[in-house]
Amino acid sequence: MIINNPKFEVSAVSPTQYPTNGLPEIVLVGKSNVGKSSFINTMINRKKLARTSSEPGKTRQINFYNIDDLFYFVDLPGYGFSKMSKKEQAQVGSFTDAYLKKRNQISLVVFLLDIRHKPTENDKLMYDYIIKSGLPFIIIANKADKIAITKVDAAVQELQKCINPMKDAIFLPFSSERKIYHEAVWEILEKYL
Repeated sequence: MIINNPKFEVSAVSPTQYPTNGLPEIVLVGKSNVGKSSFINTMINRKKLARTSSEPGKTRQINFYNIDDLFYFVDLPGYGFSKMSKKEQAQVGSFTDAYLKKRNQISLVVFLLDIRHKPTENDKLMYDYIIKSGLPFIIIANKADKIAITKVDAAVQELQKCINPMKDAIFLPFSSERKIYHEAVWEILEKYL
């Protein structure tokens, strides 16, 4: 897909702040610093539309990126970031949960995992949450550039064995650095849009 005019539209913490134009939404979930913002930038071939940081926990609101008035990439706050206070964690958890449960425009959830690590307990909780929500989803094994290219397929299979042993979910490798897997991901996203 060729993207011409993507733009950041709004950061929201309540439904009254969400966009109202009814465009479909592709939602990114995953732990802090797993690469959700970098995923957006790579998919739309921009360096800095979605702000990235080496410091985890920077996204504390729901960020809506309007992609050519066709759909939104929606970047949710990451989970598992320990420097947030318990109160902040509860607030973020609450508005994130409300968005996922009530938003009718969600077309697909993109669940990002780090290809180098076994899924954490929080990853497993998120996976269970997505399954129970009934929302369509795919799983992205991100940071594939951090391991040898010959080990990528085995690492993806190992992750799938840990979190999706029935192998009924779409699992794809991804790398913002190498930009070699994004076409396969676009093919899937376009089916849901």
